[in-house]
Amino acid sequence: MGFHGKNLRNGRHSIEGQIYLVTTVTYQREPVFTHWNASCPVAQALHQLAQANLLAWVLMPDHLHCLVQLESGSLSDFMQQLKSLTAISLNRALKRTGKVWQSGFHDHALRRDEDLKAAARYLIANPLRAGLVKSLCDYPFWSAVWL
Repeated sequence: MGFHGKNLRNGRHSIEGQIYLVTTVTYQREPVFTHWNASCPVAQALHQLAQANLLAWVLMPDHLHCLVQLESGSLSDFMQQLKSLTAISLNRALKRTGKVWQSGFHDHALRRDEDLKAAARYLIANPLRAGLVKSLCDYPFWSAVWL
């Protein structure tokens, strides 16, 4: 029996106050976010969400990593809101229509003993590990509430 994305949802429990590391990928893994004019409106939309419960995020060429603290509702509802808001922003800015994100996402609930700031540092260092920049100062598409 093969492993399918829908199986990721099996056993998923949304817990208020819980912090999750979430990853979602672009539709057909298209590297949409290698372009400044595509990344800027998405970053602005993510900053709007950060006022609620987005603790840290990094936008990579074909995916997004974020740390989110669930305040209410389900993690799936939050991700649907995130994907909708960012897709509308991107499509409006580029005067296009079409899918931005693949369906589904991967999540990991942080344990109480996991260092939240260390998780955020690891998350936002993704552009360094991917070789996109030599210094995080050179990568504009990330944020953390601790700044």
